[in-house]
Amino acid sequence: MKIGVAKEVEMGERRVALIPDTVSRLVKQGLEVWVEAGAGEQAFFADAAYEAAGATIVTDTAHLWREADVLLKVSPPRERADGQHETDLLHEGATLISFLDPLGNPGGIKRLADRKVTAFGIELIPRTSRAQSMDALSSQAGLAGYKATLIAAAALPKFFPMLTTAAGTIAPAKVFVIGAGVAGLQAIATARRLGAVVEAFDIRPAVKEEVQSLGAKFVEVKLEEETVAAGGYAKEVSDAAKQKTQEAIAEHVKLSDIVITTAQVPGRKAPRLVTGDMIAQMKPGSVVVDMAAEQGGNCEGSEAGKDVIRNGVTIIGPTNLPSTMPVHASQMYAKNLLTLVQYLIKDGVLMLNFEDDIISGTCVTHAGEVRNQRVRDLLGEPVAAK
Repeated sequence: MKIGVAKEVEMGERRVALIPDTVSRLVKQGLEVWVEAGAGEQAFFADAAYEAAGATIVTDTAHLWREADVLLKVSPPRERADGQHETDLLHEGATLISFLDPLGNPGGIKRLADRKVTAFGIELIPRTSRAQSMDALSSQAGLAGYKATLIAAAALPKFFPMLTTAAGTIAPAKVFVIGAGVAGLQAIATARRLGAVVEAFDIRPAVKEEVQSLGAKFVEVKLEEETVAAGGYAKEVSDAAKQKTQEAIAEHVKLSDIVITTAQVPGRKAPRLVTGDMIAQMKPGSVVVDMAAEQGGNCEGSEAGKDVIRNGVTIIGPTNLPSTMPVHASQMYAKNLLTLVQYLIKDGVLMLNFEDDIISGTCVTHAGEVRNQRVRDLLGEPVAAK
């Protein structure tokens, strides 16, 4: 059983799928680990460290992809600079474990199925206690929430904490976090550590206690519809509910020095929560960090990868925030993958029990078929046979 670790080719992606520590654990279990040369250098893990952990460093990319039984990545397969698509480098029957963006890129999933690759989308790990240590979506979201707050603090032309000085007392910054999932909760916790006064909003009333436990005030809006999707994620709500939400948070946005938005719905455009009119009401020098910018943005006027200034307010649309902290992002992602690989491979054999909720929920392609029904719906394919 050969486990391959690919070097990422996506622009700006600095993470690596395994770090030397996780490699050594797999090697001790009798698995052979091949690491593409330079795979960990952007995350400050040298080839020599992988070799010391028992890995084989492979300089021929095509050879690594062709010979690996299980290929581990961070970002979905894509076209390389040499014109080859990474999916086409995999041999038929190979197993791929990676973020795959199945709902945003169903065509890529179909391509994997046509290649007869068994593909596991790491973002589809069930949100259960049994699968918690495999949940890379949550581990990376926590990093993103932390970094978003630091970006906001760096851009704000004020202090975060209250300060009493000989020159007078400085009032603490007011931070409003929209969306209290993993990223939002980490943003709240980080802003509180920096000394800000924090408020937070989420359409899911169940997160109120978590927000309050971090020392923030929860902004409540009662919506007359279900707001929680499967797995505890926020559900896309009706236009009427979106309008009610905007009206409820408008005053809080207006009075905030910093607004951090984190609201995203898998496979859908991000809900628009902060309007241009709200931005116009904010104080000059205020900052908005839109963590959903890549998905269309929660804030009107935000642009992915850019800083936009409107009415004196800086609107920041960061992309791939976990990659800006590649050491710990890779460490956490590698532990998620290690746990999943150990769960799937027993005595050197890949065990695919599709009665298991973790395996059935995460495996998107197998034996030439797309298994995930939501992806099949997007592709216009019939309901999968049981």
